[in-house]
Amino acid sequence: MTHTGSEGQGGAPGDGPAPTVIVDDVDIVYRVNGTKGGRGGAPAALRRILRPGSTAKASGVRTVHAVKKVSFTAYKGEAIGLIGTNGSGKSTLLKAIAGLLPVENGQIFTNGQPSLLGVNAALMNDLTGERNVYLGGLAMGMSRAQIKERYQGIVDFSGINEKGDFITLPMRTYSSGMAARLRFSIAAAKDHDVLLIDEALATGDRSFQRRSEARIRELRAEAGTVFLVSHNNNSIRDTCERVLWLERGELRMDGPTADVIKEYEAFTKK
Repeated sequence: MTHTGSEGQGGAPGDGPAPTVIVDDVDIVYRVNGTKGGRGGAPAALRRILRPGSTAKASGVRTVHAVKKVSFTAYKGEAIGLIGTNGSGKSTLLKAIAGLLPVENGQIFTNGQPSLLGVNAALMNDLTGERNVYLGGLAMGMSRAQIKERYQGIVDFSGINEKGDFITLPMRTYSSGMAARLRFSIAAAKDHDVLLIDEALATGDRSFQRRSEARIRELRAEAGTVFLVSHNNNSIRDTCERVLWLERGELRMDGPTADVIKEYEAFTKK
């Protein structure tokens, strides 16, 4: 197992499915520089360089407590939805699980390599879709032979060639939905220990969403763990059997999908 964060007492799992992710009492804090009184930007940065001894208060550093004392354990074969209103900490938590953000307190253990797929996942806009399929596959650890074998399936899954030979065009010519579908299709071509999906299914049509949901079920059957952030509760219902509800950075509820979404929808209607 690998871990990020401060040292502390980790939870010991009992008998049953193997844990893939353990989040133990985690805090995540952002520090935003140069915002006090609207005097941020280059001048404020220059003043901090010239006065390295200045305090955080003097330089206008603000702290944002994005995730607060969150704990849970995920197991092989689970598909877990993350829901909550805007700014509740869902995407921040996924980035921390993927190892892209440090934690302030607590610790995160992952068994295997987490892969984060978001609508902003980095591909090269000036390269063709075809080249990006190969680059994305290589970045995930696939061999060129494996990518070549799965290439047509990736293109077909994405659906971006249904109205023309777009795979041979630079990605900067794609709509945001086409680019997001290609990113998901590349990621879905490989089996993952832990796949973290951040709103990547929201940009496709219903046919693509059905293909994506079926692929997520396959990943679960192959003993992977899937986390799905989405504002589409129907997509969560169709894909996940467990839901974590984050609100203002706190884990408000963790349980079966139907129970958690019922409480969440009642909360948002108030």
